[in-house]
Amino acid sequence: MEDVPGVKEALQKNNNAAAAAKIEENLKQQNNIPLNIAITGESGSGKSTFVNAFRGLCDDEEGAAPTGVVETTSEVTEYPHPNYPNVKLWDLPGIGTTKFPAKKYLKLVGFEKYDFFIIISATRFTENDVKLTQEIQKIKKKFYFVRSKIDNDINAERRKRDFNEEKTLKVIRDDCVHRLRDLGVESPQVFLVSSFELHLYDFSLLHETLDRDLPEHKRHALLRAMPNISLEIIDKKKKTFKRRLYWLSALSAAVVAVPVPGLSIAVDIAVLVKSRIEFKILLLTYKHRNHLRIQPEDPLQ
Repeated sequence: MEDVPGVKEALQKNNNAAAAAKIEENLKQQNNIPLNIAITGESGSGKSTFVNAFRGLCDDEEGAAPTGVVETTSEVTEYPHPNYPNVKLWDLPGIGTTKFPAKKYLKLVGFEKYDFFIIISATRFTENDVKLTQEIQKIKKKFYFVRSKIDNDINAERRKRDFNEEKTLKVIRDDCVHRLRDLGVESPQVFLVSSFELHLYDFSLLHETLDRDLPEHKRHALLRAMPNISLEIIDKKKKTFKRRLYWLSALSAAVVAVPVPGLSIAVDIAVLVKSRIEFKILLLTYKHRNHLRIQPEDPLQ
């Protein structure tokens, strides 16, 4: 119990009410950690589709960001995660337009609220993209380059007789990196992503990079919201759920000894509701694990 400050001390003093209050406060804080992700790029780069895929939604589902063959993002638009509304993706208008000129872009889109920026391109990154990174660096925030619609490139190259997927991916990545270097970006890293097939290519690597760069409390919020596209993500979610279940059980046990009529029942009901929601999500995760052809196991083992 040492990872929740004050709980051990409260129990040593037989103060179950204080222990329960600290556990409950900690669980609430975990649920409410804000994470704001800015998604930007030029018109047609696939920003909205990426936002939907990250949130586990198809483009035609209720609450999805509108997509189309023409520019569909003309204003800064907030899209909360359907299961974890404290995690929000912000679909930003393309940089360099008359309404959003490069020099004023960050101020106009409200840069201060975002934890990091994902810059998306479906072809080549541009001077405007690089200008944006320069401004982001000034405010000491992180940015990540995502080359989208990789499935389209692979399908086009597949028609060639000498097609080699690994070689094709290397050519695309190298081209993006060289282009960014020519534009003045030092040591750029580019993630190749298909929003329709997140389990392929570099989306898992993008998650690993974000997980490494974010503060610890933000990593928890990111993990819970991440799509279940790899064994590593699924297993990390499993460990997080087991830890949360432990603290929910500890909370229920702590309030039993508190002499307040009805308090134990009320907290137990809250515990059951929270556990049911978390467990339902975990079961859906393990169903998806079957789709990945990974041998399922008991989610709580």
